Amino acid sequence: MVLGLTTALFSAALSNTASANDRYRERPPVVVSPDLTAPWVMQLGGQRVRPVAYPQRPAKPRVYQQRATREITRRDAIRQQPRKRAQQVAVRPNKAVKSQIEPQFLPQVVAYETKHPAGTIVIDTNNRFLYLVTGNGKARRYGVGVGKPGFEWAGTHKVTAKKEWPSWTPPKEMIAREAAKGHYLPAFMEGGPQNPLGSRAMYLGSTLYRIHGTNAPWTIGSAVSSGCIRMRNEDVVDLYERVKLGTKVIVI
Repeated sequence: MVLGLTTALFSAALSNTASANDRYRERPPVVVSPDLTAPWVMQLGGQRVRPVAYPQRPAKPRVYQQRATREITRRDAIRQQPRKRAQQVAVRPNKAVKSQIEPQFLPQVVAYETKHPAGTIVIDTNNRFLYLVTGNGKARRYGVGVGKPGFEWAGTHKVTAKKEWPSWTPPKEMIAREAAKGHYLPAFMEGGPQNPLGSRAMYLGSTLYRIHGTNAPWTIGSAVSSGCIRMRNEDVVDLYERVKLGTKVIVI
């Protein structure tokens, strides 16, 4: 009795197992939509189900590629900018340095009516001219540099000393004044081509003023000095040879 029941149960189990195996022997296929954003569709059961067709979305233009291309182009342009600037600076012409005075300031004989006798020096500071009166209504005229604003002066003196390639001892007031501007002057400077007094100097009485040459001839015709009358080196040499001690000098 017991043996027969056991046999029956075992046979039923085998039968159920066979039915389950037969049921799942052929698994239904899994159909995936071409559109990856759509859900997966599992075909369950024994019937064949027709796959669902999803419409294809139009491909978006790859804007990021264009942006990337523009960004690369912009970076390349930025890298090239310093090189372009350097080339522009390299080929930029240098500013011309004034090395000659204007023609009207060159020595010349001109008509000059005056009551002063021949040999008198008259300095017209407004027009930047020095006249050496020669008589007969004429004078030898030179271009000069005069005192800058605040250092103008006028008066009558005599030439009390003459020196060739004079040395220079800047006044203490000038040293202090220039030091305040950041320009430091020497306490003493030997005469020579680098000396600001140039090749010749004619001293005017007991004043600190002189008629002298200059190593900066482009300043002739300007108001640039601290009160002295400056001339081109070749012009002051010419005047030096024509002027004697005691010559009257009138500054107007």
